[in-house]
Amino acid sequence: MNFRRLVLSLMGMSLSILLLAACAMPAVPVTEPTAPVAVESSSGSNTAESSDGCVENYDPTVDYFPAKVTVDYATFEVEYFNNYKVVTVNDPWLGANQSFTYVLVQCGTPAPEGFADTPVIEVPVPSIVSLSTTYLPQLEQLGLLDKLVAVDSGDWTTTEAVRDAVAAGDVSVVGSGTTINIEVLLDLEPGLIMAYSIGLPEYDTFPVVEEAGLPVVLNGDFVEQNPLGRTEWIKYMALFFNAEADAQAIFEQIETEYNEVAALAAATQARPTVFLSSVYDGTWWMAGANSYMAQLIADAGADYLWADSGSVGSSPVDFESVLERAVDADYWINPDNSFWFSTEDVLASDERYAEFAAFNNGNLYNNNAIVNENGGNAFFEAGAANPQILLKDLVKIFHPELLPDHELVYYQPVQ
Repeated sequence: MNFRRLVLSLMGMSLSILLLAACAMPAVPVTEPTAPVAVESSSGSNTAESSDGCVENYDPTVDYFPAKVTVDYATFEVEYFNNYKVVTVNDPWLGANQSFTYVLVQCGTPAPEGFADTPVIEVPVPSIVSLSTTYLPQLEQLGLLDKLVAVDSGDWTTTEAVRDAVAAGDVSVVGSGTTINIEVLLDLEPGLIMAYSIGLPEYDTFPVVEEAGLPVVLNGDFVEQNPLGRTEWIKYMALFFNAEADAQAIFEQIETEYNEVAALAAATQARPTVFLSSVYDGTWWMAGANSYMAQLIADAGADYLWADSGSVGSSPVDFESVLERAVDADYWINPDNSFWFSTEDVLASDERYAEFAAFNNGNLYNNNAIVNENGGNAFFEAGAANPQILLKDLVKIFHPELLPDHELVYYQPVQ
C-alpha cells in the first residue's frame, strides 16, 4: 500500500472527507453568510501585560487569562491556572495509545513546578510554523497570519495571503517528514511549530523537530469525526496566542449556523441515497460509517449507503460490490479525484462509471470548485474550518429549495 492510501486508511481522511444531503420541505430562515467566519482581533488584553504580551510586574493573585475557551466537541482539553494553562491532546492520531500534554506559561511569569518532563511554551508565542494547510484558515480567522514564518509547502495551500507571502519570500518553506529543513527552522527561531502525526516515525515530522530541541506541539484536528469537533481546534490554536475570546466567538457563530442548517435538513421527509469516492490503484476506498463524511451525510438528512460499515477509516471495496449497492443511488459526491471536471474525465478513468445512475442523471458532484494549479483543494483547507458552508453546499445540491439564495462554494457538478 502506498503512503497516500496508508494515511487514508489509518486516519479516515479519505480525500472524500465531507458529504451531506437533505430533503424537501418549505425553507425556513437560516443565517446566510457564505464567507469564512472571522472576527476583529481582541487578543493581547490580559491584565498587567506589556505591549509585547509579556507581564512586567508579576502578581500571583492575578488571573492572566480572563478569556477562556470551553471544549464541547473536540478531543483536546485545557485546564486554566492564574499564569499557566495545561493543554492535553488526547487523540494525536487515529488509534493512538498515548496523549501529549503541554504547559503554556504566560510570558513574564514563572513556570509552575511539577512539570519537569512536560514541554513548556511561553505564550503568547511571537511566531508560528504551520506544517499543515488546515491550520492556515484558523490563523487567518484569528487575524494572526502575520505571526506565520514558515510552512511545510506553498504548493498545496489555497489561502491567498499565504501563497502571496511564500511567493514574496516573507514566509519560508521548510518541507516535512524526516527531511524537514532543521537548519532553516533553527535560523527562524519560531515560538511554536504546529505539526501532526500519523504515529509512524518513518514518515512523521514531529520526532525530528522535537529532537532538534525546537518548540513543537501536535494537532489532532484530522482525527475528529464530528465536523464541529474538527473546527473547534481553532480554540487550540488560540491558546498559544491568548486569543481565546476571538476563537470562542468565531466558533460559536459557526456552531449556530451549522446547527440551523442541520435542523433544516433533519426536518425533510425524503432521504436521498449517497455514495462516495472512486477507484484508486484498482481498489475503491469507501469511508466508514463512523467517519467525518458519514457524520455530515447524517446531519444533512441523507442516507449513506455504507452506513453499516461500522468503521472510521476508509475500507477497500471492489468495483463490483460498489456497483451492486450504488448502481441506483441518487447522488455520487466526493469522487476522490480533484482533476475530474467533466464526464469525459470520469470515463477516461474507467468506462464502467457510466453504469451508475447518478453519473447518467447528472448527479455527480465534485468537491473541487476551488483548487490551485498543483491540485491543492480548499475543500480540505478552508472547508474544514467552515463546515457550515460545506453543509449549505450539500443541502443546496440535494434540496435547492431549502436554501434558494445559497450558491455553491466548494462543490460543482461534473458535466
